[in-house]
Amino acid sequence: MSLLCVILRLDFVDAFVIGLSLSSLDITFCLIITSVNTYHLYMKMNDVNFQRFLVWRAFLLVVLGMLILNFAVVFHKIKMFIIGVVYFLLCNDKSWKKPSDAQLVFKTLMQTEEGQRKIKRKTIVFVRHGESTWNDTFNKGAHRSALTFAVGFLPSLVNAFLYELLLAGKMDSWFYDSPLSHLGLNQVKQLGHFLQTNNSITANTKNESSIIRIMRGDKDAPASKLVSSNLRRAISTMAAAFHDRLQKNSSDSILVLPSLQEISRNPDTLSLSIPFSPVNASWIEKQRHDVCDFDTILAKRVDVRRNSGNKPVSTNGLKRMLEFCDTVFTSIDEDYVIVGGHSIWFRSFFKTFLPNTSMHVSKRKKIVNAGCVSFTLMTAEVDKKRHYMIDEESIQVIYGGF
Repeated sequence: MSLLCVILRLDFVDAFVIGLSLSSLDITFCLIITSVNTYHLYMKMNDVNFQRFLVWRAFLLVVLGMLILNFAVVFHKIKMFIIGVVYFLLCNDKSWKKPSDAQLVFKTLMQTEEGQRKIKRKTIVFVRHGESTWNDTFNKGAHRSALTFAVGFLPSLVNAFLYELLLAGKMDSWFYDSPLSHLGLNQVKQLGHFLQTNNSITANTKNESSIIRIMRGDKDAPASKLVSSNLRRAISTMAAAFHDRLQKNSSDSILVLPSLQEISRNPDTLSLSIPFSPVNASWIEKQRHDVCDFDTILAKRVDVRRNSGNKPVSTNGLKRMLEFCDTVFTSIDEDYVIVGGHSIWFRSFFKTFLPNTSMHVSKRKKIVNAGCVSFTLMTAEVDKKRHYMIDEESIQVIYGGF
């Protein structure tokens, strides 16, 4: 890289911008070597055409640097862009025919002892991720007024695109598979604090206290399984909120399930990570050592053996929700499953598997960022067909709510 600076007679600006696409070490070497060229070039700064030339040259050098030294990453991002366009135009992720209401099936089974024995139950805890960078850019959120969001939208959008440019040569992104924002990291940090400080005295009900102990992984609590969507913000939420549990239990891990991938055509719902490979901490998470050691947890405590990659264009939300239900009852031994995931996926799950007659708020509203809601999921096989239903009376807000 330094030799390139000498040959092409690069100045300070060139060295800096190309260094951003490579590494901080390159910035240092490039700035030292190109100092001899700077005075000569900037004597011409009053020439408008020359100024334009400098801007275009700096831009082209960034592209050149990324292509030469970060070719694999750049190729992966080009591939992601193509997938994003195809998915946005052709997917039917939110389109499906709702399954028949399972309420009659379970109501009939519950009338006899034999029927009741056919019903299997597991407790599910939905944990929504903290605010993401995509949310920060495009969603008002509860933390700011509509006026504040409207006034700040354009500057925020420009800031997002600038970050995307700076991250072009790295396996990171503001838009694709958007990571937790600083606010999102604060939200999941508060959730972790809630789990650690809550006890039987501060809990509202005995059942809430029991669920919190299970989520914490207390020794006297029933065994539970941590699972997550394959999107970075969900995985990082689980890593941050449950880092104390992971630290105490060396055999514990977060199982990544692609069936939990968010239901939407937007690029923030496409996974940036390479299938079956470790997930990388975002540039924001690397700054936030006050939350947890993301690098270590993501590298050593996240199980990616089931992470087969992005949702295909041919899939939809219902297919993935049914796949998740099948996994819970056929592949996970624990009776308690703690799920890191997304607002639309969670709301769609409640809409699909609550009885049609239910008017529960979960069908209309999203779980808040870093919110936790538990419920009982039931399954039974009747006439060689598998049915699933949520026990509406079992739904309980553990933290945050809707």
